[in-house]
Amino acid sequence: MNRRSFLNTMMSGAAALGTGALARPAIGWAQTQAGRLPTKLAAASRTIEVNGRAARVFGLMQPDGTHGLTLDAEVLFDVELTNVIGQPTLIHWHGLTPPWEADGVPDNPLPLLKPATSHRYTFPVGDGGTHWMHAHTLQEQNLLAAPLIVRRAADRARDEQEVVILLHDFSFTPVEELLARLQQGQGHDAGKKSGDMAGMPMTNHSGKGHGDMGKMSMGAMPGMQMAGMDLNDIDYDAYLANERTLDDPEIVRVEKAGRVRLRIINGATATGFTIDTGALTGTLLAVDGQAVEPIVGSSFPVSMGQRLDISLALPTGEGAYPVLALREGAAERTGVILATSQSTVKRVAKVGDVAGPIVGADLEQRLRAQHPLEVKPADRSFTLTLTGQMQSYAWAIDGGDALRARRRQRIEITMRNASMMSHPMHLHGHHFQVTAINGAKLAGAVRDTVLVPPGASMTIAFDANNPGTWPLHCHHLYHMATGMMAYVTYDDLG
Repeated sequence: MNRRSFLNTMMSGAAALGTGALARPAIGWAQTQAGRLPTKLAAASRTIEVNGRAARVFGLMQPDGTHGLTLDAEVLFDVELTNVIGQPTLIHWHGLTPPWEADGVPDNPLPLLKPATSHRYTFPVGDGGTHWMHAHTLQEQNLLAAPLIVRRAADRARDEQEVVILLHDFSFTPVEELLARLQQGQGHDAGKKSGDMAGMPMTNHSGKGHGDMGKMSMGAMPGMQMAGMDLNDIDYDAYLANERTLDDPEIVRVEKAGRVRLRIINGATATGFTIDTGALTGTLLAVDGQAVEPIVGSSFPVSMGQRLDISLALPTGEGAYPVLALREGAAERTGVILATSQSTVKRVAKVGDVAGPIVGADLEQRLRAQHPLEVKPADRSFTLTLTGQMQSYAWAIDGGDALRARRRQRIEITMRNASMMSHPMHLHGHHFQVTAINGAKLAGAVRDTVLVPPGASMTIAFDANNPGTWPLHCHHLYHMATGMMAYVTYDDLG
C-alpha cells in the first residue's frame, strides 16, 4: 500500500457512529469446527459517559458484556470476530505474533471485515503477557480497542490481585475533523501549543510521586534540544483510565497487606503518559508483555502502544492509593484508585499542579531483558530516518522501502529521529530487542514498541521467523495515518 491508499483506507473506516447502544451485541453465536466453540468477540457500538455527556464509542465485547479478552498462554488463540458497528473494520492483535494473514491490517493481506459478517482467527497464542487489540484505522480514536491479557501458569499461581488499566485520550470532535485540523496546521483543536520542552520535568525513578516528580538532566536523551520540541498534537476533551475520568474513577477494592500486579496499557492515540504510583513503591517486571530485570520506583513512562507490568505491595492498614497517569507536558491526568474495604476515598483532581514529565529514553536505557535474544551478528542491517513536521503535518520513514528479510535471518534496524516529535515505533509479527541507544550498545528490553525521541536513535534486532509483509510504524495514530509507516517484507513468502 502506498501512502495515499493507506490514508484512504484509514478514512473509510472512520465514518460516523450508528445509533442505539449495544452493551451486549445481539448476535447468534454459531457452533463451528466439529463442535468446538471459539471465543466470541464483537466489534460493537455503545454509549458511555464522559465529562457528564453521553459519548457514542466503539468496543470489543464478549457476549456477556465483558470488554476485552483474557486467555491462557500456550493454547490456541481461537476467536471469532463479528462486526456489528455498521461499517467496515478489522482488529490488530497488538503484542501477539500471529501468521501474517491474521494480523489485522486492512488489505495486508485481508480486506476490512464488512458489517454483519464474522471472521475466525486460529493460531498459537504464545507464551503470555499484557497485550491489547485495536482497530488499525481511525476507528481506534473512537475507543475501538480493548485489553488482551494472556496469562501464564505462573500468573495464575501467584498470590497477587491483577488490575488491568487501559489508558485512552478522548475527543467529542469527529476523528476526521481532528485529522483535517492537524493537516491544516490547527493542532490542539484551537491552534494553540501545549508548550515546548523547556522547563518541563523529565521522567525519573526517584521514588517520589504525585507532583514531586523531580527533574532529569538532558543526559537522559542525548542529542535532544530543549527548545522547539513538539509534545502534544491535540488537547483532548478527556483522558480516560478504563473509560473513566478522575471525576468518576474506577475504585478497585484491594486487601490490606496484599500484592497487586498492574497491567497498564497505553491505548491513547496521541498521548504519552507517566505512571505515578504515589505513596506506593512499584517494581517494574515487564514491558510490552516481556519480562525485564526488576526496576523499583514510583514513576514509569509509557508511550502510545506500550505496556507496563508493575507489582505493588500494599501497607497493612486501611488506605486509598491513587495510581495516576500524568499527561506528557501538561497538567491533565487520569487513573484508578486502589482502596481497602474500609478506607475513605478522597477525590483526586483531573488537573494537577504541574505538567507531567516528558516521556523520553531514560527508562529504556535502564531496561534489561530477562530473556534476551541469542547474541549473533546481523545478517541484514538497515538505517531509517524518521522525518516530518507539525506545520505541513506530513510524516515519513526514509529508507523504509528497502526493508527486506529472509527466514532465519537476524535483522537489525537503526531508527534515527530527524523530527521534533517523539515516535513510538511498533513492529508487527515479531518481538525485537533494543540493542543500542544513540549508538551505545546494550542488551536492552525485548518488546514490540520502542520510543525514539527527537534527535535520538534506537537500534533494534529481531529474528525473521514469521514470513509476511509486516508494518513498522509510528503508534501515534495521526503520524501513521499521514505517512509514517513502512513494511518489513520477506523475500521468501512462498
